[in-house]
Amino acid sequence: MRGLVRQAPLVIQVTERFRELIQDGSWPVGEKIPGEHHLAEELGVSRGTVREALRALSITGLLEPRVGDGTYVRATDEITGVLVRDERDAGLTTVLDVRGGLEAAAARIAARRADPAAVDALEGALAARALAHERRDRAGYVAADAAFHRGVVVASGNPLLLRLFDAVEGVINQSIEETAVFPEDPGVRDAHAAILRAIRAGDADGAVAASYGLIDGVKEYM
Repeated sequence: MRGLVRQAPLVIQVTERFRELIQDGSWPVGEKIPGEHHLAEELGVSRGTVREALRALSITGLLEPRVGDGTYVRATDEITGVLVRDERDAGLTTVLDVRGGLEAAAARIAARRADPAAVDALEGALAARALAHERRDRAGYVAADAAFHRGVVVASGNPLLLRLFDAVEGVINQSIEETAVFPEDPGVRDAHAAILRAIRAGDADGAVAASYGLIDGVKEYM
């Protein structure tokens, strides 16, 4: 970590330095960052300065202090930080409702504009999902299912929708993990296929109906 120059107030400089470490992946999401004493020594500033910088980034949602444990990276930007700030308090039904809204919106757009490569990627994800289910490979099944749902958003070609989806991807993937059961409900399986068919056929209304139908099916099955 390079030294600081005394132009802007030190707290601002330290805050921006920590933000850079988060954004460039030096401090990965989910990982514990070094302690205040270590950071203060490395930067040549007081622990109070480091503490204020960490507090500022915690307020924006980039960092998460855990009492008696340390400080962890929660997100790489403020938008993500705000969206996931209370994700631990969100119940499964709440998460499924959010998924339904995001994915239905993305599916509608994807049906109107998805390119063949994006549709092929969705087909590949469903094939991988089916194979993992056949093999009772739960980890592979969850990964393929998550890839399909993100793929629908990618197929929309809407960068803001994708950013919103990625911001809550952790809690979405957790909901997929929690609702993955073997054998899966045939209605849930068929709803995935219906989403793909509607997108491939350019049926926007059908894509929306299938997306909400999938979420409703998961709720009912669970």
